[in-house]
Amino acid sequence: MTAPPRDGEANEAVLHLLAETLHLPRGSIRIIAGTAQRRKRIRIDGLTSKELLERLAPILHRS
Repeated sequence: MTAPPRDGEANEAVLHLLAETLHLPRGSIRIIAGTAQRRKRIRIDGLTSKELLERLAPILHRS
């Protein structure tokens, strides 16, 4: 992320990127822990675990 970690800009950028990548509305994704840390726990509504892995597979397997 290149967004600065001030006023939640970086967190919002991460959520926007995930929503775009997963083809979900931004409101379906939220940070539930770690808003002020580098590592975050994210809740994603509207997908099963299988669907999530299928949508993430193309970017996780890039070389």
